[in-house]
Amino acid sequence: MLTVAEKSARKFAKETPLGRTRRARKIHRILAEVYPNAQCELDFETPFQLLIATVLSAQTTDIRVNAVTPGLFAAFPGAHSLAVANLIEVEEHIRSTGFYRAKARNIVRLANELVDEYDGVVPNKLSKLVELAGVGRKTANVVLGNAFDTPGLTVDTHMGRLARRFGWTEETDPVKAEHEIAALFPKKDLTLLSHRVIFHGRRICHSRKPACGACPLAALCPSFGIGELDPDKARAMLRFEMAPEATVAEATAPATTARTTADASEDDQ
Repeated sequence: MLTVAEKSARKFAKETPLGRTRRARKIHRILAEVYPNAQCELDFETPFQLLIATVLSAQTTDIRVNAVTPGLFAAFPGAHSLAVANLIEVEEHIRSTGFYRAKARNIVRLANELVDEYDGVVPNKLSKLVELAGVGRKTANVVLGNAFDTPGLTVDTHMGRLARRFGWTEETDPVKAEHEIAALFPKKDLTLLSHRVIFHGRRICHSRKPACGACPLAALCPSFGIGELDPDKARAMLRFEMAPEATVAEATAPATTARTTADASEDDQ
């Protein structure tokens, strides 16, 4: 007898590329309802602050980064001041983020490159950002999408994990995954898609054991059943309170309800 997870996987085994695109966009519409306030969780006021905060967020949490950046940016408000900063002083500001010595070297070097190449101004082009020290496509897309309103897909550990669970890609390489995922959606949606998927990964679709029994995407997920199925136990695993009220009911309803909600809207063009 097949398990719930095996049944879910079989349900989408023969899905066509068009069917996958439609399902992906339905998933995004539901996530938009579940997370109406999804946004970048790093605190920033300028592109420079977001760039530095994103570099610091490697191997730590946004909460931890937000705890250190006010002091860091009070001492070094821009690229020019950070470029000539005392390395030990920078290390002390960011110590609690982990790997602080390497991170301090990286952000000081990054600040120097900004000063030398762009007079301290963060460039607003992907090709320019990824040339900077310690800046990959993930960091560049975070900055572009949130500081410059240029749509970009952020493939972090949450996005990569959930995209594979959703059947959007099988790629583990972030760059290849980015291109495959982005092809499923209108470009204008990519930044908010990133926030919503990441929110879902942090709050419901956990790495080790997702809260499947309380997931609003149950009817649309090929991986439904790999985690906790009992509704009460799954709800106890949620790391936030969903809003609005109607969405809470949807999240804990049978899978057929989630499908009806998803099918209520036409596909984005």
